[in-house]
Amino acid sequence: MIIKVKRVYEEAKEEDGERVLVDRLWPRGLSKEKSKIDKWIKEISPSNELRKWYDHDPEKWGEFKIQYFDELNEKRELVEQFCMEFSKQRVTLLFGSKELKLNNAFALKEYIESIIKISKKA
Repeated sequence: MIIKVKRVYEEAKEEDGERVLVDRLWPRGLSKEKSKIDKWIKEISPSNELRKWYDHDPEKWGEFKIQYFDELNEKRELVEQFCMEFSKQRVTLLFGSKELKLNNAFALKEYIESIIKISKKA
């Protein structure tokens, strides 16, 4: 699996592969037709409580990832289903935030890549 991360408002390109929205909320001002989103998996996005607490504060990034990874560990089956579904594909995780690096899509990419590494070693 090749994972890219991209802001949902950026132009869709063929090299994006499958475009998967990983935010809990639908992006503001974006129609479903214009977004070119192939799948929306809000179940593996951060909880509303965690999302609101984090509020894209760079000082909270480390703690946000710890708490988000804990949430993902509780949803491990869903994450593994995601990995199986896209295992032989290129996938682009889409996010709506104005924060371009310290967001849930980048954290999810890191989490998924750590799972893939662990499963390859096993």
